[in-house]
Amino acid sequence: MAGQSFKTIPDLLHFRIGATPGGTAYSFLEGSAWKAVSWKDFGATVREISMGLRALGLQNEERVAILAGTRYEWICADMGILCAGGATTTIYPSSTPDDCGYIIQDSNTSIVIAENEEQIAKLLTQKASMSKVKKVISIDGKSGHDGWVISWAELLEKGRAASVADWEAIGKSVKNDSLATLIYTSGTTGRPKGVELTHDCWVYEAEAIDELQILRPDDVQYFWLPLAHSFGKVLEVAQLKIGFQTAIDGRVEKLVENLAVIKPTFVAAVPRIFEKVYNKVVGGAKAGGGVKYKIFQWALGVGREVSKLKQARQPIGGMLAMKNSIADKLVYSKLKARFGGQLRYFVSGSAALSREMAEFFHAFDILILEGYGLTETSAFSFVSRPDSFKFGTVGPAAPGTEVKIASDGEILIKGRGVMRGYHNLPEATAETIKDGWLYTGDIGELDEKGNLRITDRKKDLIKTSVGKYVAPQELEGKLKLNSPYISNVLVHGNNRNFCTALVAVDPEAITAWAKENGVAGSYAEIVKDPKVHALIKPAFDQLNASIANYSQVKKFAILPQDLTLESGELTPSQKVKRKVVEAKYKEVLDGFYAGGIEN
Repeated sequence: MAGQSFKTIPDLLHFRIGATPGGTAYSFLEGSAWKAVSWKDFGATVREISMGLRALGLQNEERVAILAGTRYEWICADMGILCAGGATTTIYPSSTPDDCGYIIQDSNTSIVIAENEEQIAKLLTQKASMSKVKKVISIDGKSGHDGWVISWAELLEKGRAASVADWEAIGKSVKNDSLATLIYTSGTTGRPKGVELTHDCWVYEAEAIDELQILRPDDVQYFWLPLAHSFGKVLEVAQLKIGFQTAIDGRVEKLVENLAVIKPTFVAAVPRIFEKVYNKVVGGAKAGGGVKYKIFQWALGVGREVSKLKQARQPIGGMLAMKNSIADKLVYSKLKARFGGQLRYFVSGSAALSREMAEFFHAFDILILEGYGLTETSAFSFVSRPDSFKFGTVGPAAPGTEVKIASDGEILIKGRGVMRGYHNLPEATAETIKDGWLYTGDIGELDEKGNLRITDRKKDLIKTSVGKYVAPQELEGKLKLNSPYISNVLVHGNNRNFCTALVAVDPEAITAWAKENGVAGSYAEIVKDPKVHALIKPAFDQLNASIANYSQVKKFAILPQDLTLESGELTPSQKVKRKVVEAKYKEVLDGFYAGGIEN
């Protein structure tokens, strides 16, 4: 990797403001219109926040928490904290009051930036336990609570009179090994652990992404990811180095609608988004019926042939090229138009994307580059390359990142992106980082070109009572591809004599199906109908026909509701919390195995 040219995030920001002051940094919705902000104006707002925080007494490496959804002000706040010498504690807006209180107290946070009255209400219930918090700043709300809460406008006003020179001097006082970010892993059980990431971690990430030239200065990003998550954070910092512009709106339900307006050239997303789009596309084609569905199937078949040749780096010519051109006009172009028509590729991360899902989109001339990393590695450690992608892998390691596979298959990572450690947890740190190698907890393998294939989480591997190992994530990915009605699925079977599954069906898809098939009632009533079980069963039949007997899913149950973040069954990055779901539906799972043995 090229020599390090920056030491801290303030270095990166000051460089970007100086390099392209008039260029568009961000755009965001103000009312019903998108408002663009230049790098110069963004820097001015960041300066006011930084100096406002210093006026409140913030010292270097002192923590400021952000408790808010993805929005322009989140990025302003984060950059303001870092350029004031502080460190950002990130908290998901969906966190319970108890979790907020724990994270704030454990991190020694002294100031909290909260989105609105709803989030402030959580903090008020925990005020007695948050002994270090001296101020709360409300982005959308007002001052109050005996001066404990001040408004966003008041914070900006406190910093407005400060000079640029004083602000830059504070930025220069930040060291590359200073703490920049504390991200608490969402964990499936127990209290979350605070991951300490330094300025050097993020500078390395930004420079590694820039070196790959996957993202360009003329790119337009549409951004919706949770900024409390490392996947979102790494793109925030990469933008400073590369200089592309970002349109930001954290509302997931507005994603597809906004893509058509923004016309981005790249979008980062989690696999669940692609699964939802897949379900809508396939479900909509089937609902069209007749000739429309036959055209869809024909076009998909042509696209798959083209995709195979592209994957093999072979030319597309003759009759196939002609067919592909027709298929593009009739089918592919409509989906690409829904994404704005300018998309170069999606980037998928945070959870495993099935090879079949990547190949489905590629058949529609939409490339998904899959990446891999952990919060503990500052999000980005591997990514597929546009000119050498290999579906089913997450590509080779980032420049400057080392990787090796342990004897038991665990992936080990070394490099500047690796965390400083877990906050206040030296034993957990020592268990995770040994001789400079971070033990990821993921199982994988490297091919001859260095592409990494993730097979499963080490702790998620199922070992049946007959001693066979089963990778549940691989089976779950195939099941979701086999049926557009499956929203989430959990394959179970550890220490059992065969595998079973819990299935949540997609509310929108199943409601539409119910209307067409004379099944009335609420969602919970619809999924009880035997017709729904029969609707889902072919997905399991298709899976079981393609895998070894010991891996086959012998029984499944349809859950009375979808898995959600609000119910605590999903992480903010849409991964299933296995232990939570298995505990909640323990009786259902135990019932699968009552009354006999099945082999």
